[in-house]
Amino acid sequence: MELLTYLLTGAAAGLMAGLLGIGGGLVVVPALALLFTRHGFSADVVMHYAVGTSLATIIPTSISSLLAHHRRGSVHWPVVRSMVPGILLGAFASAWLARQVSSTGLGMLFGVFELLVAVQLLLGVKPASHRQLPGVVGLGVAGCVIGLLSGLLGIGGATMTVPFLLWNRADMRLAVGTAAAIGLPIAIAAAPGFVLSGLGVPAQPGNNTGFVYWPAVAAVAFASVPVAPLGAWLAHYLPLATLQRVFALLLAMTAVRMILGVS
Repeated sequence: MELLTYLLTGAAAGLMAGLLGIGGGLVVVPALALLFTRHGFSADVVMHYAVGTSLATIIPTSISSLLAHHRRGSVHWPVVRSMVPGILLGAFASAWLARQVSSTGLGMLFGVFELLVAVQLLLGVKPASHRQLPGVVGLGVAGCVIGLLSGLLGIGGATMTVPFLLWNRADMRLAVGTAAAIGLPIAIAAAPGFVLSGLGVPAQPGNNTGFVYWPAVAAVAFASVPVAPLGAWLAHYLPLATLQRVFALLLAMTAVRMILGVS
């Protein structure tokens, strides 16, 4: 039953990612927090396990997404190269910062972010283009901020990277593809950080390394990678506007539960 719940979580995350272009972490983190609580993980660090495990699942899924966008020529590699140093620094530092925050605090932070995403989806808000892309230093600073927040929340960063690039007059297709490419260095830097910061934590569940719980990583990644293309295919046949509003309401309800600490 435990394995089945992780597989269903991965399938739901992959489907939403392919269908609506929403990062799987928005589904995976709250689902894992709930499941880990039910499975008896320590309440003091349950969100740390949810975030660290989510980041580890992003590595295989982002590789698949990156390759797909690269084949279509929709990755702006000069932007990726300029942002990666800041991404790596911010993402690795996020694990240290997360260790200074309580599990309840992380849950509230994630809930507030998820609520903002839900509002954005409900209102259909899209950033207007105001300026050209900054230089290497500006992109590096932006990468550091995106990496830090993404690592802290256990997400791939697309919900921040895409608006940032659109605000800087990037093409939508390139913004999405570039955000997919940036998800990989976020996960590569942040996941080991959560491994290191979780070493020696008391009351470990077993089958984990630091704050990464491997059975969930394997099951979520196994289910999400093949289901994401199905979501992309369904996007051509389903009423996306309606689905987006329904998903936004579900995100909002999940966000409120996390802010209130309801498990």
